[in-house]
Amino acid sequence: MAHVEEVARSQSDRGELVLRRLDDGSLELRANGVFVMDTVETTTERELATRALALHGNAASVLIGGLGLGFTLAATLADPRVAEVNVVEIEPALVGWLRDGTVPHGRALLADPRVTVSVADVARALAEAPPSAYDLVLLDVDNGPGYLVHDANADLYRAPALEEARRATRPGGMVVVWSAAESPELEETMAGVFGRWRTDAVSYDVDLQGRAETYWLYVGHVAGV
Repeated sequence: MAHVEEVARSQSDRGELVLRRLDDGSLELRANGVFVMDTVETTTERELATRALALHGNAASVLIGGLGLGFTLAATLADPRVAEVNVVEIEPALVGWLRDGTVPHGRALLADPRVTVSVADVARALAEAPPSAYDLVLLDVDNGPGYLVHDANADLYRAPALEEARRATRPGGMVVVWSAAESPELEETMAGVFGRWRTDAVSYDVDLQGRAETYWLYVGHVAGV
């Protein structure tokens, strides 16, 4: 029988967050008992950043909505063109676990001088951001509109929040939303916000320990000057 060690636990208004260590030494994050991510298969989180940065071509300032276990941030920092990253994470415990080394690779990531971490709701952070603050906005706060861990996150996939994301993005920049499944409804919403010819749905395949999965990036391009 596999041994699972509880490393850390936190309770907030959104429920319970648990970090566990498995037999192989890997870490697993669960929210309200639901698997969120682990340190074994990190392709999904990394690909969000690398694919978005490749599509943009010249992103110096990046906002990441959702810290997770830090792999999207790590992939973003690996791009030498990136000069500053603002990470917005609603769970203070998760930020603390990376900052204090409970998640071992987290301390170095958050110590990078290019990184600023804000403990906040990303929808509110975008609404309060100055216009044209970022070249690239990456949103990965849940599993997409069809597989929500927290029902309150549904608003982030709707037009008002996406319009705030567009407003906070510079002309020529992009807003990229990650989804665990194809979502024609999200694509249609983004087409209404960014324009049909400025919206792309990009799929990519991932091998999750022998199980084939297809994930999606919904890309909104902000009109240039």
